[in-house]
Amino acid sequence: MSREPDGLTELLPQWHRLRDTEGGEQLRALLAVIAEQVDRVRDGVDQSYEDLFVETAAPWALPYIGDLVGYRPLAGYERVLTAGLGGTDGEARTRLAEALAPRRDVAATVANRRRKGTLALLEELAQEVAGWPARAVEFSRLVSHQQPVRLYGTGAAAGDARRSGRGRLADVRDGTRLDLAGGPFDVLARSVDVRAAASSRRRGGHSPAGTGLFVWRLKPYRVSRSPAYCVDRARGLYTFSILGNDTALVTRPVPEPSATHLATVDNVPASISRRQLADRLADHYGPGKSFTVRRDGRDEPVPMSDIVVADLSGWRYRPKLGQVAVDPVLGRIAFGSRSAPRQGVWVTYHHAFGDDTGGGEYPRERVTPPAARIYRVGPRQAHQRIMDAYAQWRTDRRSGHCGAEGIIEITHSGAYQEQLDFDLCRHDQLELRAAEGCRPVIRLLDWYSNRPDALNIRAQEDGRTAGQDGEAPRIVLDGLLVTGRGLHVSGPVGAVVLRHCTLVPGWSLETDCGPHSPEEPSLALDRTTACVTIDRSILGTIEVTGEEVSHDPPAIHIRDSILDATGHDRPALSAPDCRHAHAVLHAYRTTIIGEVHTHAVRIAENSIFTGRLRVARRGIGCLRYSYVPPGSRTPRRHRCQPDLVGADLAGEVRPLLSSERYGTPSYGRLADGGPWQIRRGADDGSEMGVFHHLYEPQREDSLRARLAAFTPAGTDAGIFPVT
Repeated sequence: MSREPDGLTELLPQWHRLRDTEGGEQLRALLAVIAEQVDRVRDGVDQSYEDLFVETAAPWALPYIGDLVGYRPLAGYERVLTAGLGGTDGEARTRLAEALAPRRDVAATVANRRRKGTLALLEELAQEVAGWPARAVEFSRLVSHQQPVRLYGTGAAAGDARRSGRGRLADVRDGTRLDLAGGPFDVLARSVDVRAAASSRRRGGHSPAGTGLFVWRLKPYRVSRSPAYCVDRARGLYTFSILGNDTALVTRPVPEPSATHLATVDNVPASISRRQLADRLADHYGPGKSFTVRRDGRDEPVPMSDIVVADLSGWRYRPKLGQVAVDPVLGRIAFGSRSAPRQGVWVTYHHAFGDDTGGGEYPRERVTPPAARIYRVGPRQAHQRIMDAYAQWRTDRRSGHCGAEGIIEITHSGAYQEQLDFDLCRHDQLELRAAEGCRPVIRLLDWYSNRPDALNIRAQEDGRTAGQDGEAPRIVLDGLLVTGRGLHVSGPVGAVVLRHCTLVPGWSLETDCGPHSPEEPSLALDRTTACVTIDRSILGTIEVTGEEVSHDPPAIHIRDSILDATGHDRPALSAPDCRHAHAVLHAYRTTIIGEVHTHAVRIAENSIFTGRLRVARRGIGCLRYSYVPPGSRTPRRHRCQPDLVGADLAGEVRPLLSSERYGTPSYGRLADGGPWQIRRGADDGSEMGVFHHLYEPQREDSLRARLAAFTPAGTDAGIFPVT
């Protein structure tokens, strides 16, 4: 039998098929349904064989395989696979199951028992169980010991060089060791700390039985051959970030050479200090390493002999002629006097962020329709400008050389400074996206003095009802970073989709990551019927100007994203003058910084609203497992905070973010010292907000359970987050 829908029909004699065709193909439809069920049975039989192996078993079978070797998943694993968990979909349950019982951890159970108590095993557990790079430190080797007087001058004291140096004071002349003090690579001896390393309140650890696992939760993200931002062309001052803000450089991690190797600064995404870069410049600078600097369009980077490491705070340091000063802490570059670049500076570097959100060179799921015509933009491509590719698509569309589906693909991580106006007709389906492994930047500048210079999306009015018979146009933006202005949508547009995009909150950034224009919207919906979908994106204020009499409120769907008004008291979603937006909000796993004033909220789950939420229609919709500040006017709520703690503790249970400024590494992340009701308040026990899908609380619990099982008896082991 074939897995094709007509596989059973093809087995029938020709005479029966002819008779069925004359009768309306009812037998063919029946056999197609039967074939679908037969395929399901066959898939189940095939999967039952795959379930015998841990590498290919279904998630529900992993605990049963692990039980054969004594593997114990965390409590609640069975509930994840059997219960619906409210609005959690199947894909989310699969991710949560992997967080509670990672496949690699189950497979390595027996091998890990043989290596119990080794530091290298603890580092592997952090990677396998939680997905975090880690460095294990035995604190007993860092606890200071006073040398007994009776052993001075004896062979025992002379032979134990490691212990003889622990009672001494720190050498203030050794800048390399002092630079590592207090971190995961600290080598200075300390006095005994009686606080437990595994304490959830205030960690200690420096005791004879203490062991620390330093973990890096932020991921390194590469930016390749991106234009540097010119701060002062006359003085040759630049920043690595094209937005002009300071950004710390991190190490490009390299794999560890063996299973017994302990992690070093080269194996984790650690921040690069000035002294570390000065001492080991060859390990961090160059092609394939942490960062490179190119000038004047040359393929080869600036020679390493010309690079000097300096503190460029306040731009006070001035390099000599021919030198290029680099500050890895601030992400700044300064060229020597009379040697400033004439044709620009391009940089490749790595920075840290929480997850694959807002666009970047990370892989993204993309679907290319077979009938779509692709127009590529970039160096050595047919088009050098975005609007040239758009004009070619419009020409081909009018002449009938292509269909309604068009894709403009940007093939490199450059900056595009042009006025973008997309005028769409009925049936048009346009997608503007970044190619795989690219992060293009669209800079919207002051092109006209008498009108705004936003990225305009307009649909032509032709007297028809918007959205009738699916004729309204649709546009998709995928993998783009838009700065300088916002996005303006007007007319009877059918759908606007933002995937893995960043519309910089406040249009652009200051040096300290402060917003340049905090009052300006990133997305303006001006009398449009567009249904807006925002997925894994970062954007500023959404301003809606609607026709409340003639049109129903359009829907705004936000998933796994950050909506940032740059202030808790500023409107994140509203109409002009802070009136109620004529829109219906759907929020899933979203962090909204600012107030929301809207017509209605159909659903908001596992989300955070830092500002007040006020809806005009309270009778429709629902909020579930979310945080809304006291004084909000909302539809009915189900297990939201701070409702569950009462009025007395409402002021204490509120979300605390590590950073509220876009451009910083910990932007949008919940602080470690925040209330557990927020960090574990989602419907599946994970945290509320944009990073819900990382399941960090479950990963941390699972890692703690493995530390308790694989560290020697009596050892005090704890987890120390570095980032």
